[in-house]
Amino acid sequence: MTHNSIAKTIAQQIGHSALYMIGAKSKPMYATDNGLTISVGRNNKRINKIKIILNSMDTYDVEYWYRAFSMKTFEDKSKLIAKDAGVYADGLLGSIERNTGLATSL
Repeated sequence: MTHNSIAKTIAQQIGHSALYMIGAKSKPMYATDNGLTISVGRNNKRINKIKIILNSMDTYDVEYWYRAFSMKTFEDKSKLIAKDAGVYADGLLGSIERNTGLATSL
């Protein structure tokens, strides 16, 4: 599988409506090595990036990040807020809801 096809599969498993509800932006959503990185809307836990990585056990490792870039000092501040390992495809939405506080369904 190519990186792009893995990212498309992850996006399909999450679902278009769930991506819309968490404020995922289409341009900052990009394929990475064996995964997908999503920029999300504001939430209580200050998470603005979600990185979903396909691991060797055919499950996902989901990392929740706070990233900020200072235009004054040109400093990139990144902080790992939470991490879920071994998440199955049907558990992605629950993991996102639990860690960001954002609803993924009505």
